[in-house]
Amino acid sequence: MSTAQRVAIGFAAGVLGVIFFHQGAILLLRETGLFGFPRTALVWNLAANPRAFGLPTLVNQCFWGGLYGAFFGLLAPRVRLPLWAWGLVVGASTTMVGFFVIAPLRGTPIAGGWQLMAWLRGLSIGLSFGLGLWLFYAAITTKYFRAPLPRR
Repeated sequence: MSTAQRVAIGFAAGVLGVIFFHQGAILLLRETGLFGFPRTALVWNLAANPRAFGLPTLVNQCFWGGLYGAFFGLLAPRVRLPLWAWGLVVGASTTMVGFFVIAPLRGTPIAGGWQLMAWLRGLSIGLSFGLGLWLFYAAITTKYFRAPLPRR
């Protein structure tokens, strides 16, 4: 499988991971109230977001999930972890980027104000995305490509 194919499959897997796993985790947390998640949180939000150049929030999240997926696909054959663990690393990195890069840019407290519930919410959503990223990437590569990715 070529690098371009891995990147494209990773992008698609990232988009699907956001739609089904990231948003599914938000729905689950909202409905159960786990980790102090607000019951007013929107899932699959298609309202325009001024912070995302007026794009719907879900479209913005799918784009960024696709970029993380492209990164996942690009480095998948080079990483010495099993793909599921690499997916969880990428998923956790989404939370870390959100806490330490995006939060200061938005003017919100860095690292969720160092509150445990914010960390639990962020990591549960990020790790869910990483799990979905791995599952969709593995499903697509297994179904449409004969030779599996080399796992070192």
